[in-house]
Amino acid sequence: MAEERKGSLSGLTEQEAKEFHGIFVTSFIAFTAIAVVAHFLVWSWRPWL
Repeated sequence: MAEERKGSLSGLTEQEAKEFHGIFVTSFIAFTAIAVVAHFLVWSWRPWL
């Protein structure tokens, strides 16, 4: 197993890195969607432009 992790800077295997990336991308998209909805609701309440 040590040989498998040797080439990675993060210490993750390729499979672990793909799993982490999938979770990261999903979380980022969810956060962005929530932020867009929040901004729209605040804009509807009090436009700032």
